[in-house]
This record gives sequence, structure tokens and C-alpha cells, in this order.
Amino acid sequence: MPAVPSYPLLLEIRMLRRLALATLATAAAGTAGFGSLPPLPLLSPPDALTVTISESGYRTADGTFELTCDGQAGGTHPAAEDACRRLEQLAAEGANPFKAVPRDAFCTQVYGGAAVAEVAGTWQGRKIDARFSRVNGCEIDRWNNLQPVLPILGR
Repeated sequence: MPAVPSYPLLLEIRMLRRLALATLATAAAGTAGFGSLPPLPLLSPPDALTVTISESGYRTADGTFELTCDGQAGGTHPAAEDACRRLEQLAAEGANPFKAVPRDAFCTQVYGGAAVAEVAGTWQGRKIDARFSRVNGCEIDRWNNLQPVLPILGR
């Protein structure tokens, strides 16, 4: 049976992982839409988001959910592990899934429903306060990109 690493070793591994992610994200920031944001702090607070879903048409999807991603997924989010995994993937890619659709973007006029999501908290050391909807193709793509942090709708 393999040995289980000690708690201090797990903390050190976590800090090294965060440092590596912070370095990658900072290096990619200029080309990934983070150019105007300050560099990531080396010891950023844990990722902690409040996700509020309304008007989805699904009782199980609507509500307010807490999501923490600090080495281990936690909170009341129904898909916490998958959501944290997706956020880690987006961070490694240097992507900013909370960035609003530019006002001058050309978007298909496809209506995906009345669902609205509000996401607030801290992610990658940055304050997050983002609103999501499904009112056109760009907003639907933005919503889908953040699944399963946001619920999968329409299935």
C-alpha cells in the first residue's frame, strides 16, 4: 500500500502547484485577454465562488451554490469536483471565462432561454463579479464554456 503524504507535504505541493499556475497564467496574460489585469499574487486566496442561477426552467438548477477549490473541491455546488477541474483547466490555458462579451461582437441571434447566472467571489487571486445569460450565440458559448460551473441546460 503506497504511503500517504503528510499534511505539510500536501500544503507544500499545493503551494508549488499554485506558483506554477500563477507563473503560467501571468506569462500567458498578455495574449489571453488578461493584459489589463495586474499579475497574480504568488500566494493568492483559495478560489471561492458564489454561483446563483435563476430562470433556468429546472428546479434542480436554480439556486445559490457555494464553490471552493482549494486543493479539494467543496461547498454546496452540485458538481463541485468537475467545476473545480474545469476552472483549473481554464487557468492553465490562461483563459478568462468571466470576461464579458465585447459590445461590438457579432453574435448569432439564437435564443437559449431566460436563464441567468451571477458568479461572484475570488478566482486565481482576482475578484470576480460576472453575469451570464443565454440571449444570443456569444452568450450561449460563454455559458457553455463555463460548464459545469454553470449548469448544463436543454438536455
